[in-house]
Amino acid sequence: MNFQLDIIQDKVEFFEGESLKTIEKKISEQIEINKGILLSVHSVNHQTTLQENGRPYHTVMVHFKIKK
Repeated sequence: MNFQLDIIQDKVEFFEGESLKTIEKKISEQIEINKGILLSVHSVNHQTTLQENGRPYHTVMVHFKIKK
């Protein structure tokens, strides 16, 4: 039996929702999970749009890269 392991070099994850606090909590949880596979945050992009009802809707893209 032959096992081959590939190391994840980088990973992009997306988060969305109406509350920045909720998104921040999800991102914090994901950061802890990704530390286990030696990934750290490389960059974060955030965008806010207004829905038809006038409430903000946030989308966040987090780019994780391997720690060197």
